Amino acid sequence: MNYLAVAAGGVAGACLRFFVTEWMGTLRGFPIATVVINIVGSFFLAWFYTITLERFPVHPTIRLGIGTGLVGAFTTFSTFTVDFWKLWQSGEWLMAAGYILLSVIGGIGAALLGYATATRQSRLAVSDEAHEEA
Repeated sequence: MNYLAVAAGGVAGACLRFFVTEWMGTLRGFPIATVVINIVGSFFLAWFYTITLERFPVHPTIRLGIGTGLVGAFTTFSTFTVDFWKLWQSGEWLMAAGYILLSVIGGIGAALLGYATATRQSRLAVSDEAHEEA
């Protein structure tokens, strides 16, 4: 069952990545779609795993299908490296360096923000329940 969950999520994530890439494209040669996809994916994955562990438990197979399948196929390290290599080979070294920095720092920052958001949502929900019981 886990394989089916990952496969279903993977199909959805790959199609979603394709649509976002087609819609956003590049910004004067800068692979903005890949940056946005990877940063959004980093935020969502950190948020999703945190909220489903702390507040809204979901079945592990569903978590696997969404996390590994959907988000894993939506985000992409291979496209990131190919985009970097294209910029580097075309002599756009400053843009290539900026791409790496924005992607890595943005992804880590987004993951931290996703974790913090989910943690705050969990605390607020627990606080609301305590007020309702009183």
